[in-house]
Amino acid sequence: MADTLTPAQRSERMSRIRSSNTKPELALRKAAHKLGLRYTLRNNDLPGKPDMVFRRSRVVVFVHGCFWHRHENCKVANLPKSNTAFWEEKFERNVMRDARNDEQLRALGWQVEVLWECELTSTKLANAAQKLRSIVKSGQKIRVRP
Repeated sequence: MADTLTPAQRSERMSRIRSSNTKPELALRKAAHKLGLRYTLRNNDLPGKPDMVFRRSRVVVFVHGCFWHRHENCKVANLPKSNTAFWEEKFERNVMRDARNDEQLRALGWQVEVLWECELTSTKLANAAQKLRSIVKSGQKIRVRP
């Protein structure tokens, strides 16, 4: 099936796709903040620039879009019908890059958590935020007062 958009129209649509501050990411950040979790955003010093970094507990969180990062068994992670060879290669590179970043972060002593776009819908957001809270709190270093 051929693309129904002109190259200019396709380019304009693709340029609107965000890499940060997406709706699922903003929803998770808001829910995490309500639970008392404090974090930094998109640390450029770490491999993959994690979406949320919890320094004290050494946990990083990536909020992955199901389509772009190929969430298995997710209806959103479908393959476009046109230019399939390009898309298969693109998705394979994304998955390989994600695996490489995870490996590098773990080698640096970070715990890596991935939350998927479909897990952050309004009905599932509270569960995802609680899961994140338990992960961060379990890894939290205990301060010893002098």
